Amino acid sequence: MDATFIERNQIVERYLSGRLPPRGASDFERFCRENPQMLHAMGLPERVGAGLRLMEVAGEPEPWAQKPTPGYQKPIVIAGLAALAGTMLIAALMLLLTNGAQEKQISVLEDQVRNQPLNATEVTRTLTVEPNRGGPVSRPMVTFGGATTELADMKIDVSWSRYTNFRVQIDRVDQGRVLLLGNLERDSNGHLRIALNSSALGPGDYTITMEGLDWKGIPHPQAWASFALAR
Repeated sequence: MDATFIERNQIVERYLSGRLPPRGASDFERFCRENPQMLHAMGLPERVGAGLRLMEVAGEPEPWAQKPTPGYQKPIVIAGLAALAGTMLIAALMLLLTNGAQEKQISVLEDQVRNQPLNATEVTRTLTVEPNRGGPVSRPMVTFGGATTELADMKIDVSWSRYTNFRVQIDRVDQGRVLLLGNLERDSNGHLRIALNSSALGPGDYTITMEGLDWKGIPHPQAWASFALAR
């Protein structure tokens, strides 16, 4: 590669525009390194100067200027993200501990229910319950129990539901789950029948959640009811 070849093949223009193949660019750079006086003869300083002036007019920074730090790499942003991650980690640990305490409490209550001796029922009470379809209810719909041990035969009307089989959950308010009935089928009148011995549960308020089971066995909330147990 010499000056004539460079001029005839527009090597300078092709190099500056990035159109030279790697081998040609390497040969041109070696030529310039070995013949630095040819840079002025080829007008390279003037071309570079003109390009820099154009960048200045256009408001573009020089190629060697330090690029601005992206917002996500700034120290204050990194510190904020680290603080947020720490807060989320603490919240997750607190939630894990809370869930563990609740599960332990539920287990204790279930053990109490299993080990509590049952009294023979002296009377059976039939209770018809119209559940709430909009959500959990805050006040007991029915009350049973007391000095006499009763068998509460609850008939919960779900005739309007499109499901036939249900899962029923009974929870003691502010304490935990005490009973879970799976795959409970409603009767010909559209009622779910649940019979409870009043001596099996402690006094207090209870909620009932009814979930319809689809053909896959996936539960879908349908209705809610509540009762109070007196002693």
